[in-house]
Amino acid sequence: MGKDYYAILGVGKDASNEELKKAYRKLALKWHPDRNKDNTEAADKKFKDISEAYEALSDKDKRHIYDQYGEEGLKGGAPPGGGGFPGGGFPGGGGTTFSFSSGGPGSGGFGGFNPSNPEDIFAQLFGGGLSGMGGRGQGAQFMDVDNGMGGMGGMGGFGHGGGHGNNISARRPQEVTRPLACTLEELYNGCTKKLKVTRRTRSAAGNITPSEKVLQVNVKPGWKAGTKIRFNKEGDNMGHGAQDIVFVVEEKPHSVFKRDGDDLKVDVTLTLDEALCGFKKPLQLLSGKSIFVSNSNSVVQPGQTSRMLNYGMPISKHPGKHGALIITYNVKFPTTLSLSQKEKIREALAE
Repeated sequence: MGKDYYAILGVGKDASNEELKKAYRKLALKWHPDRNKDNTEAADKKFKDISEAYEALSDKDKRHIYDQYGEEGLKGGAPPGGGGFPGGGFPGGGGTTFSFSSGGPGSGGFGGFNPSNPEDIFAQLFGGGLSGMGGRGQGAQFMDVDNGMGGMGGMGGFGHGGGHGNNISARRPQEVTRPLACTLEELYNGCTKKLKVTRRTRSAAGNITPSEKVLQVNVKPGWKAGTKIRFNKEGDNMGHGAQDIVFVVEEKPHSVFKRDGDDLKVDVTLTLDEALCGFKKPLQLLSGKSIFVSNSNSVVQPGQTSRMLNYGMPISKHPGKHGALIITYNVKFPTTLSLSQKEKIREALAE
């Protein structure tokens, strides 16, 4: 009796693709051999069964064949006990013939479903190997050369060679993305970041060769979170064209300033004396320069704001222009007052 793919994934026969994917992700993480060092043999078998079941059921044509003829029919090229069909395919609805390249060169027609390398499927669904666990399916990796950071995870490539069957790697993403963390100072002033990429290339013979290259990102003043920097064909090439590597800018939180589009926001805390009588406070900008924030003409209310034009973030599309610096004033009230202080305040306010 053949394998029950639905039972292996723990789903019903009417399961949607999203339900199949959810079930696969949960079980693949649980049974990945790198997570089961004390029971590798059993985990490896379970992991392969899970991958095989997902690969078959997530493909509309394979699932159609499996539902009619089971595992033996799907893998054998003909219904169990049957003699095959003309042209080597299975008849589908409306006279459609399903055929796959699984049989390999020169096999002629449909040679039966041959499951792909489970690590290839894992990498496709998870965007790389089992990060942090020595996963065997990691793709191109990069590290920050300037900061000496360690490898920052798979770039979404595929597992080591040997993936056979219906060439799952042909459907792998043609671009992979990774965050490019930048401080607010770097986004204000601009900077150069160098990232070492280790990519893998599969030869015609099936051998995989790693190589390293340093990619340079010139961060322009005013770039925002979400800005994308694309390096064409610098990712893994597993035989179906090299992937693009896309870095996406992420903004690190700042201890003083908060960005709002092209504007910068900052909180300034005043004592009650400063709020009532005036103040002059230094403020260091992201450029490294210092300015003075002052007021002597009016009473500052708690939560009051002021705008300083052209002191915000550079506007990348309009060189030389900046947004505004928005200052919010927080007034710190004393916790207690003596009788003498209260009398003086009353006298001052009564005038």
